[in-house]
Amino acid sequence: MKIVVIGGSGLIGKKLVNNLRELGHEVVAASPSLGINSVTGEGLAAAINGAQVVVDVTNAPSWEDQAVLDFFKTSTRNLLEAEAAAGVQHHVALSVVGTDGLLESGYFRAKMAQEEMIKASKVPYTIVRATQFFEFVESIAQFSTEGQTVRMPSAFIQPIVSDDVAAAVADYAFAAPVNGIVDLAGPERMGLNELVRRFLDAKKDARQLITDENSRYYGVLLKQHSLVPLGEARIAPTHFEEWLNGSAN
Repeated sequence: MKIVVIGGSGLIGKKLVNNLRELGHEVVAASPSLGINSVTGEGLAAAINGAQVVVDVTNAPSWEDQAVLDFFKTSTRNLLEAEAAAGVQHHVALSVVGTDGLLESGYFRAKMAQEEMIKASKVPYTIVRATQFFEFVESIAQFSTEGQTVRMPSAFIQPIVSDDVAAAVADYAFAAPVNGIVDLAGPERMGLNELVRRFLDAKKDARQLITDENSRYYGVLLKQHSLVPLGEARIAPTHFEEWLNGSAN
């Protein structure tokens, strides 16, 4: 099977490409650095020609409201048009759990626009919404740091390690298109404040964590369940403590 991974040089993309190649599939890793650009269209038609599945795990280089919207709309339009022309049988896209409830953020408005374009296309699809990655906990803490204080709400989060995301996306790529959304989450549900506290403790970080329900998550005022699946979800196996033990050294 020929599978094209758009965003193949990123955090998830590299893991996904390796997973798929180990299973014996013909895999094209597509990214601007590799001469395939979903925004400009460079190399796209040739890469997708003959592919059965295209997996989109791209992320925008800028999160400024208009820039991120332009990125996802242009990239997704180019992908879907190329896939329709090539007869691709399955479009798999990685998105974010809770996107439709986080539209105060320009980034999530852009992800919603991407999802709506996929749903409206004629290419069979699966949208995989994942919760926040373990690897981004440090940047979450940094975003909410003032001096030596980190302010975090107690809204629930159910984080997941990137290895488990890549493994799940590979499984969905082989499966029949859902023509809908599937949720993917880690095995532990905890408060965002607890997650960051555990990370700071493991890193022996001296910053003080204060629970503040008005603290924003990348600009979004969270409700208690904004970041977690509200219904059925695929639950990944790796616990946060396992990852911390491996990364804290």
